Amino acid sequence: MQHHSLNRRTLLALSAVLVAGAAPAWAQGTSTPLRVILPVGAGSGVDTIVRSAQNALSRALGGQPVVVENLPGAGGITGTSALVKAAPDGHTVAFISNNHSVNPSVYKSVPYDGLTDITPISVVGGSPFLLVVNPAKMPAKDAKELQALLLSKPGHFNMGSSGNGTIIHLAGEMFVEAVGAKVQHIPYKGMGPMMADIIAGQVDFGVAAVPAAQGHLASGRMRAIGVMGKSRVASLPDVPTIAEQGFPTVDVAGWFAMVAPKGLPAAQVDRLHKAVVAAFEDPEVKAAMARQDNLINPSTPDAAGRFLKSEQERYGRLVSKAGIKLD
Repeated sequence: MQHHSLNRRTLLALSAVLVAGAAPAWAQGTSTPLRVILPVGAGSGVDTIVRSAQNALSRALGGQPVVVENLPGAGGITGTSALVKAAPDGHTVAFISNNHSVNPSVYKSVPYDGLTDITPISVVGGSPFLLVVNPAKMPAKDAKELQALLLSKPGHFNMGSSGNGTIIHLAGEMFVEAVGAKVQHIPYKGMGPMMADIIAGQVDFGVAAVPAAQGHLASGRMRAIGVMGKSRVASLPDVPTIAEQGFPTVDVAGWFAMVAPKGLPAAQVDRLHKAVVAAFEDPEVKAAMARQDNLINPSTPDAAGRFLKSEQERYGRLVSKAGIKLD
């Protein structure tokens, strides 16, 4: 009886080994945590997105612990500097966003090359922006009416932003340039204070992330003039894009991408790419992304590299036209 029991335990152990061995190589777990650097503050759009997918990413990596670390500062330069100094061993990644491609044009000096000092893994998805106004101060209901209002008093109206040289600032400048207007720019330290002053009537208009604006739109304290990107927003189907309204050059949306340090081996690139795709395919993560109006469409590593290069060039042209330069 004892001999039979020993054989049974042996067979069960062998079966477990065989089942474990059937898992794909990229999903084999490790006890060393994956450090995920976020060059943004807690509670920001990218922070919310990544934390929504944190557990799913761990599962996709075969149970490898995933530790998220916020390192905000200098428009994302602080966090990205930490990434590029990390060993290219597959244990450190970062989720960057638009500011990564803006910074080389805005700042006089950036302590790394945003294209060659990283290994792109995937541009995972995007988050839409809205052009919003204070309806009590600005009677315009669409982009053409807002254009007419701005042109009627050049330099009179003001535009808020989340800070000099941020993507929110550049998105606003993109609209102002498209309609041929002149406005006063008022930079804030973050989107929250800017939104508060739009509601209070201190600021006439600005660009906001959809989740941040939804409650104020529902209460009537803000009006959405249009979506800044290529597509309408699922939760606001009646709000047209600015491009639909006759300004096709206005095309900007938030995006977020996973990157690793320069020199990451191809096998690790493949492992991380498959894991991040699987994480954002998780049903709970997909539901969270839908609630936040995020559009998920993970790119290949090669496509991510091409995208980052094109974005850096595009923002460079816009920053040059806007005359934005920071120390």
